[in-house]
Amino acid sequence: MRLFKPPSSAFRAEPVSPARRGFLATACACCAVWALDPSPALAQSPEVLRHIAAAREAAGSDLVSYFGLSQIAVPTPGQRSVSPDQLMRMPTPPPGRAFDNLYFVGNRWVSAWAITTSDGIILIDAMDNDDEAEHIIDAGMRKLGLDPKAIKMVIVTHGHGDHYGGVGYLKRQYNPQIVASTLDWTMMETNLEFDRPDWGRPPQRDVAVDDGAVLRLGDTAIDVLLTPGHTMGTISLLFNAKSGGSTHRVMLWGGTAFNFGRRPDRLTRINAYIDGTERAREIAARQNVEVFISNHNIYDQAVEKLEALGKGGPNPFVLGSATTVRALTVMNECAKATRVVWSS
Repeated sequence: MRLFKPPSSAFRAEPVSPARRGFLATACACCAVWALDPSPALAQSPEVLRHIAAAREAAGSDLVSYFGLSQIAVPTPGQRSVSPDQLMRMPTPPPGRAFDNLYFVGNRWVSAWAITTSDGIILIDAMDNDDEAEHIIDAGMRKLGLDPKAIKMVIVTHGHGDHYGGVGYLKRQYNPQIVASTLDWTMMETNLEFDRPDWGRPPQRDVAVDDGAVLRLGDTAIDVLLTPGHTMGTISLLFNAKSGGSTHRVMLWGGTAFNFGRRPDRLTRINAYIDGTERAREIAARQNVEVFISNHNIYDQAVEKLEALGKGGPNPFVLGSATTVRALTVMNECAKATRVVWSS
């Protein structure tokens, strides 16, 4: 079911030179910190500590993964986070069904989510490369009883290779529409922020969306929310998940880490992140968003929740809107603390 006419473009996704790829690979696109360490005095300033305290209070004991964002402003001496390469080397977890119409097919590093509709499947993100698209996404869907041939749309949450890298395989095999924000299509075509030798090449421009767009396939509608910062064209998604006779509102956050600390536009981006989390928090409260998921397991712990779901009991993905608001508050307060450090 074709709902968009792909816009024409003079741009093409060209290969990046090995030298530039090596430079871009010095930082992880989605979770490593590429920022200058703050001075101890600045990290202990009253304003920074006020925001960190607010973030810690909002995080409680159940959202500590998001509180890790505080390490930019107030780093713990000697603490080293698990690298993307370490996470990618871990055994691939089994795919799983989070809700009747929402499935996880990813690894411990990066996630892909499949939404089933009455007219095919919407895939959110495509992991790092063709190999993962084939052996994790494609194979995982088949293991869950889903037919990858039914993929009609792939939504790329932002223009980093760990989210678009497997698009090439999916496009060749199943020819879905590829959706990304207008801003990040341009970034992918003209000036990649990050790159790695094991990432696939950026896709060619297809469907471009902006804030407020609604993507529809069959009986399913996905609201697009522009949440800039991680990239300036990062999109987060709102849709309904079904469980038996119940419906739960879901927000999938499109880009979490503050991995732009050495960029000249870092203050513009952290301000955009702050504004975006504040707006999303209002939307989450108004729409009763009970499910808050990510495109990285290190934040939403989807793998662990699927394991718990398999043991019976309440669905651990259903957090309640108050918890969704708290998660966005943690992110917002950590961003405000980071802004103080970066402004000094």
